[in-house]
Amino acid sequence: MDINKQIVEWFRYFHAHPEVSWKEYGTTNKIAEILDELGVGYRRFPDVTGLIAEIGEGEVVTAVRADIDALWQEVDDVMQANHSCGHDANISMVLGALLHLLEDPPKDKKIRFIFQPAEEKGNGSLAMIEKGALDGVGFLFGVHLRPKEELRDGYFAPSIHHGAGIYMEGKIKGMDAHGARPHQGKNSIDVLMAIHSYIRSIYLSPFESYSAKLTKLIAGGENLNIIPGNAEFAIDVRAQKNEVLEEIQKRLGEGIEGIEKVYGVKIDYAWTDHTPGAVVSAEAEDIIRKAIGSIAGERVLAQPVITSGSDDFHFYTIKHPEVKAAMMGVGADLSPGLHHPRMTFNISALSQAAKILAETLRRA
Repeated sequence: MDINKQIVEWFRYFHAHPEVSWKEYGTTNKIAEILDELGVGYRRFPDVTGLIAEIGEGEVVTAVRADIDALWQEVDDVMQANHSCGHDANISMVLGALLHLLEDPPKDKKIRFIFQPAEEKGNGSLAMIEKGALDGVGFLFGVHLRPKEELRDGYFAPSIHHGAGIYMEGKIKGMDAHGARPHQGKNSIDVLMAIHSYIRSIYLSPFESYSAKLTKLIAGGENLNIIPGNAEFAIDVRAQKNEVLEEIQKRLGEGIEGIEKVYGVKIDYAWTDHTPGAVVSAEAEDIIRKAIGSIAGERVLAQPVITSGSDDFHFYTIKHPEVKAAMMGVGADLSPGLHHPRMTFNISALSQAAKILAETLRRA
């Protein structure tokens, strides 16, 4: 079998058949079909998409994760599923690594392949953890394409340091009033402006990377002479470190409570879609670094990537701190950027990445 050609064929299939989070039925079926053809055993689940496969023998378990979902976004004026985050590439690279490993299956350990749903929802990894994906695992690896601004074409990074992220979704419950009688109401727009001002007053150490910003404001209706009492809002919070994110959450909670009292309104809110920041194992990172040097050469070894983006891969180590984990970054001239509806990249990078990933799994 021409492994390089097969990787590209798999990529083209998955790219042409995107499915959104928790609905990756066809994608899961296709992966299962491939594993059946290769004679690799796996487990599927009645209540969630995705699957877990395993090769090798022994008590030691090393794992690798591939996320399998696509985004729902507008492409050429049509809302549709779209693989603009490169998960189709991730599936193909991990399957390619599997092919390389099957040429000489490990005798001293098991290698587990986690094909995980719903990374874009930020909680697919939690479902796989519940299914025992990390039971007995010592090392866990991931792989992901990086934008060309982060990593040059043909270069590989031994780790990706994602930031933490979370959303606040809230509702303001005030009182409508006639535009001529503002004293009779509780203006939710005033409250929204107060929330905006408060967010801009949150200052942490300048040595930390963080941000908080309003990303949704809904208030008022067709009648312009009504002062709206009710409104909805959302806040996107990011930080490179989990403890910094927690501090911003704390301050926002205190601020919302104070604004409620000042304006005499009720503000209901909830935190949703939390994605933790990366906890990267130096030992796992070093294994990837040596695999890159062995397969591709020291010339294309890049520094670890530090990015404000997030990935639910890091729930694995939050829930299983004993696991040593790192995610390899792949430079493939990716542009205009991740999640852009017309994202493209150099497909030839997938073959070399699969070889490095296989070598990483052998070395762990």
